[in-house]
Amino acid sequence: MERTYLIKPLLDETLPMIDYGKGVYLYDMEGKKYLDGASGAVTANIGHGVAEIIEAIHEQAKKVSFVYRSQFTSASAEKLAKKVSDIMPGDLNWCFFVNSGSEAVETAMKMAIQYWQEKGIKTKTKVLSRWVSYHGITLGALSLSGHPGRRARFVPLLEDFPVINPPYCYRCPYGLEAPSCGYPCAQELEQAIKRIGADQIAAFIAEPVIGAAGGAIAPPKDYFKVIKRICEDHDILFIADEVMTGFGRTGSMLAMEQWDVIPDIVALGKGMGAGYAPIAAAVASEKVIEPILAGTKVVMSGHTLSANPQSCAISLAVLEYLEKNKIVSQVDSKGEYLKNLLLPLKNQFSFIGDIRGKGLLLGIEFVEDAATKTPFPRKALVTQRMIAIAKENGLIIYPAGAGLDGVNGDSIILSPPLTITKDEIQELVSLLAETFEAFSKQMKLGCD
Repeated sequence: MERTYLIKPLLDETLPMIDYGKGVYLYDMEGKKYLDGASGAVTANIGHGVAEIIEAIHEQAKKVSFVYRSQFTSASAEKLAKKVSDIMPGDLNWCFFVNSGSEAVETAMKMAIQYWQEKGIKTKTKVLSRWVSYHGITLGALSLSGHPGRRARFVPLLEDFPVINPPYCYRCPYGLEAPSCGYPCAQELEQAIKRIGADQIAAFIAEPVIGAAGGAIAPPKDYFKVIKRICEDHDILFIADEVMTGFGRTGSMLAMEQWDVIPDIVALGKGMGAGYAPIAAAVASEKVIEPILAGTKVVMSGHTLSANPQSCAISLAVLEYLEKNKIVSQVDSKGEYLKNLLLPLKNQFSFIGDIRGKGLLLGIEFVEDAATKTPFPRKALVTQRMIAIAKENGLIIYPAGAGLDGVNGDSIILSPPLTITKDEIQELVSLLAETFEAFSKQMKLGCD
């Protein structure tokens, strides 16, 4: 192939060229098969090449693919908003459609700040967040992200919004165990609010299960109930970043349902279009929209392709496919099956420190010494090696931070399409075991 003109994640990297996908598999132009154990970037929730979605793409394209949201609405956008409202718990009814998770988070942040402005409170402009978090790559979303590696280049442009530790039970900074600990990591929010002043804070945002920054860190049982109570006590909105977890990834349509907490605003993405179209959403409660509806009537956000009818039709087809095939109801059992197959690997390979997560969003943290939980040195490039070996073996896994400090530590995420079968789960674990075996040999040989 002649020189590339495409900016890739690594400019001089040569990547396989994909020809087509079917189910949980991708096939490159050389005919090599890859089991998509990551759903790309935790996105292809219903797998590749689904006929019903392809048909929906075609049918909408025959009608209209674009209208501008300030000039027209469309049947597909209206139907999708109704469908999302029906799916969401509580009074999360108002949908603002955008194109990516980063945009959804920024829109959620703007909604929260505007909510207080419309109520006549101009000082509440900060949105607090946690360290070891990732909310997006645009400047607003990156300001919310407690991910030092991704913040580093742009620090002068960013706000200092991350203020508390994550619920990282594997390496609890307090040396305690949940639930008897009383959740001091959640109680940190109370302290932060008192230092900053509740009159300055519009909202607090968190991922239900920490993804790219922490390798599928799921909180203990009542963690989010404590967080929500603190927010309510101080008149602060709670935003759930469900870009990675939304629409079934953890076994319920919203991951927050697993902890019986309903947020004021939700950011959605990834699984919303399942990779078939770029689409995301900020979904606000009646409480949040009420003062805006009674005031300016304008949510100050928007993009050229917001509520694009083509993307909306595709997302609607994805959500209907999930419901029709009862896919979400199977996620818990599939996740348990996968986790139970992974656990024996912990005894087989000494570098596996922790296996964690929820549903079909599981993480594996790697350590040099399991007894002391000592991470590998950064120069060992453990996550990068693991990803490369797996890919060579025909398995796609997702790189993630370990949750340690955003810089040190190594982990991967396993997040196959929710449609994966038990036989395919067995194949995934077999390929992963081969990867771990090859990694062991490579490290023992001291290969670079």
